[in-house]
Amino acid sequence: MSLYLVATILIVLSALFGYINVRFLKLPNTIGLMLITIIFTLLVLATSLFNNTLLEHEKMLIAQIDFKTVLLDVMLSFLLFAGALHTNFQQLKVQRKPIIAFATFSTLISTLLVGIITFYVFKLINLDIDFIYCLLFGALISPTDPIAVLGILKQVGAPKNLETKIVGESLFNDGIGVVIFLTIYKIASGGSNITFSHVAEMFLFEVVGGIAFGLLLGWLTFKLLKSIDDYDVEVIITIATVMGGTLIAQKFHLSAPLAMVTAGLFVGNDTVRETSMSKTTEQYVDKFWELTDVLLNTILFVMIGMEILVLTFNKSYILAGLISIPILLLARYISLMYPIKIFAKKLDFVPNTNLIMTWGGLRGGISIALALSLTSEMHRDLFLVITYIVVVFSIIIQGLTVGKLIKKITRE
Repeated sequence: MSLYLVATILIVLSALFGYINVRFLKLPNTIGLMLITIIFTLLVLATSLFNNTLLEHEKMLIAQIDFKTVLLDVMLSFLLFAGALHTNFQQLKVQRKPIIAFATFSTLISTLLVGIITFYVFKLINLDIDFIYCLLFGALISPTDPIAVLGILKQVGAPKNLETKIVGESLFNDGIGVVIFLTIYKIASGGSNITFSHVAEMFLFEVVGGIAFGLLLGWLTFKLLKSIDDYDVEVIITIATVMGGTLIAQKFHLSAPLAMVTAGLFVGNDTVRETSMSKTTEQYVDKFWELTDVLLNTILFVMIGMEILVLTFNKSYILAGLISIPILLLARYISLMYPIKIFAKKLDFVPNTNLIMTWGGLRGGISIALALSLTSEMHRDLFLVITYIVVVFSIIIQGLTVGKLIKKITRE
């Protein structure tokens, strides 16, 4: 299949499933699209009992898509820039301390807790997995997915200060999570001689360097937008910021996702908007990135739904996946306790913030992409099934109920 044909099929399916969702199911797009795609794929599997033509074509389509590369190297930068562009910068600035604590301390603690608990629990179901691989699973599953979170929180009417905490954490903790994942990955691959200085250097270049580069990108974009008044060219400048910035960040081993988040927040800041964009330009920039966000989100969650075809299901893997759901929720709840306890006295926290953030901490495509990067020696098939089960539960069950939970708690 050609790249154009693959892209065409994905967009046609996304449009069809999106129509079905809006016309009949009326669910949030991320939830509805993934649910419809999973049902469609299961129906294809069922029809293969009589005729496997459609199944073979869908398998061929999935085989042509490098999910990890498409998401982490291409789509993620666009999605994060679009999300950051429309995030309330002033609220983010007020809540910056707890957001930093959630993105760093809580992600690390969750990684350790998931690794330790799964190591012992898996033994009880006759899955003898080395501790380092359980820790690796903890690293890939602990960061919350900004794509999934942003798509759903927009529709649930969460209080602004709570929404800022959840969105802010999810925008930044993927960079921390990837650094932790890559460090453990190197150790698991035989690089046991990794020292603290190596970890510090990786953190400096990936995270701090990515944020610094994002600030530079945002400033350059601001200067270019300010010097002209032509909405067509100004929209193209923002596209060039994302595409060119991503390539440069990858070239110099900086965190492209964090760079795009930082650049998006800089350009989307009210002060920058007022001084660099006319009302017409601001409207066109916002509409373009809103449409880009919707389109890429639609394609992403259709792809997630179709990834079921690459999984190796057996009873032990499914049981491990189901057991991992409460383990992950418990680990997240514990990891958030200390930062919330510290900052709740200084900032206005919604009652039961820990419970809401635990249930609202959705997992998505980033975790699946990281799981796909594992080798067979790292029990890739097992952790891919577990991750998929966790992501589906997270998006569908948690995503459908987090709005009701927020409304119930905030009314009390």
